Amino acid sequence: MAHRITLIPGDGIGPEVTEATVRVLEATGAAFKWDREEVVGAASVEAGGEPLPEAVIESIRSNSVALKGPVTTPVGKGFKSVNVQLRQKLDLFANVRPAKSLPGLDTPFKDVDMLIFRENTEGLYSGLESYDERHGIADSIARISKSGSERIIRFCFEYAKLHGRKQVTVVHKANILKLTSGMFLRLAHEVAEQYPGIEFQDRIVDNMCMQMVVRPQEYDCIVTTNLFGDILSDLAAGLVGGLGVIAGANIGEDCAVFEAVHGSAPDIAGQDKANPTALIRSAEMMLRHLHEFAAADALHAGLMEIYTEGKYLTGDLGGPCGTQEFSNRLAERVAAHV
Repeated sequence: MAHRITLIPGDGIGPEVTEATVRVLEATGAAFKWDREEVVGAASVEAGGEPLPEAVIESIRSNSVALKGPVTTPVGKGFKSVNVQLRQKLDLFANVRPAKSLPGLDTPFKDVDMLIFRENTEGLYSGLESYDERHGIADSIARISKSGSERIIRFCFEYAKLHGRKQVTVVHKANILKLTSGMFLRLAHEVAEQYPGIEFQDRIVDNMCMQMVVRPQEYDCIVTTNLFGDILSDLAAGLVGGLGVIAGANIGEDCAVFEAVHGSAPDIAGQDKANPTALIRSAEMMLRHLHEFAAADALHAGLMEIYTEGKYLTGDLGGPCGTQEFSNRLAERVAAHV
């Protein structure tokens, strides 16, 4: 039976990397029916609609799974991030970002294999802001709930248990933020007691940043609040080759959205220069979420071959290929592993 998936190409390089990813996915032998939602973000606003039309939300609710390319977010003005809206409207509380070394890349560290679990709906991204015009003071409330904290922490431990991971590190700022980070840390200790087979430790966020650029190989699963997770996950990406090669997933109780975490790069849109690896690795996560394990293994094996050989990489990695040729070469390798 074919999996019905909401497909959101996005804008900028989004449509190119999305088509490349679809090509590779279809080479796995898994069957898909794509529910395309082309008009989101700036394109929807220009057409007189909302940045995130309700039809897109309903499509994801109906299909339970979406694959999404990058969507441009205006900086400092304009509409609210489509990514943030998706997470909040669909209650996609768990942002999961693997940072795993790829063969053949010249990166600061080798053998990095960590996962960042970021609470996705609360904290400073709750959107609770106000501005006092008379005094020139802006306030932003970091709302942290007990239920929201506990579910992301438990999600992390359950994931670690299911996938044979050995260690969980909770990252916080409880030395200063006694109530918000303090509660998150306390709940992490309580949940950790229920998983005696998993090593548990905690780190203050600034120290964690230092640890990650000194000894990243010592860390496995990292769970933290929204803003800290946003920062740490990009830092982790930098250790293994950058946002262009990192997968991302946003998971809730009923729906999951798998996406490239890099920007829309409008300056190279339509030029066949974009590296689709990030969305392709996100698609591998999607396949595993769908229990298409053989297809996911074939995709993974093909991608590792391409990177190990280094002959068919995209220009950003010093290779000779454009987006289309890279995906064609990869699709051939994937099909050979099916």
